Amino acid sequence: MQAFVRGIAAAAVMGLSACGSNQLMNIETGQNSPDEFAILPTRPLSMPPDLALLPAPTPGGANITDPNPNADAVAALGGNPARLADQGIAASDGALVAHAARRGSDPAIREKLAQSDADWRSRNKRRPLEALFGTSVYQRAYRPLALDSQTEQQRWQRAGAITQTSPAPVEE
Repeated sequence: MQAFVRGIAAAAVMGLSACGSNQLMNIETGQNSPDEFAILPTRPLSMPPDLALLPAPTPGGANITDPNPNADAVAALGGNPARLADQGIAASDGALVAHAARRGSDPAIREKLAQSDADWRSRNKRRPLEALFGTSVYQRAYRPLALDSQTEQQRWQRAGAITQTSPAPVEE
């Protein structure tokens, strides 16, 4: 009798485990339900002490009653929320940006990369058994593009790069 109960329990566990999914790395799954964490309440409306202090309206821009969780968290921790605003490239990073852009830059790079990735994923779709069992195809699809971390670490260390957080390479 105990063997029968254990068999039923094992079958139930296996059946329930098949219901789970790994949507984080599954490139074929889409989100069909709303994200309840994306809905933020707006701040209450209030009358400012002086209407001249109000910022100029920006069509399509942010409103002073729009929530800003990042700025609210910075202010709650004693920081300056104004530091979160994009202030351009810092003077200390000017040389780095100039060197990186020395051969020009493509303003449409994000769109091109998104299209390239969509094409790659369309060529590496799920196989029939993967679709039947709902397995992740992420690792298989991107395996040819992955770096071998140990080989790269050894290559950089042999080239003389300082890798303080990595262990010394194993000499072969």
